[in-house]
Amino acid sequence: MSMSVGDSGGDAEPMMEMNMTPMIDVMLVLIVMLIITIPKANHSVNLNMPVGTPPPPTKEPVVVTIDVDFDGTILWDNVVVGDRAALEAKLMNVASQADQPEVHLRPNKLVNYSVVAGVMAAAQRLGVTKIGLVGNEQFQ
Repeated sequence: MSMSVGDSGGDAEPMMEMNMTPMIDVMLVLIVMLIITIPKANHSVNLNMPVGTPPPPTKEPVVVTIDVDFDGTILWDNVVVGDRAALEAKLMNVASQADQPEVHLRPNKLVNYSVVAGVMAAAQRLGVTKIGLVGNEQFQ
């Protein structure tokens, strides 16, 4: 940026550059206001933690294990389930309990996915809420 002083020799052209000084001054004022209003950074987080020791669990959860073998055979606690109706009867019994047992589904890695999906769909349709897939080293 240059500043012209005095007459430049008779050429009366209008100045084509915009005066940036007022805009820079306003921006500096805004930056200073922003810096002043930013809260002080804390390196800690205040948490309201519970006081005392938690009560011990009332009882151990009951676990029902459903194994699906490589050929699609379904085992309920290591006992072969004959057909789909017997499996659904057992799942209905689990779903009807007030405190449902945990159902651990352990499929073999070689089994067709449709068999496992059928067991999970039956459990969901009948209202079993505590079901989970568990890794199975015995059958893999």
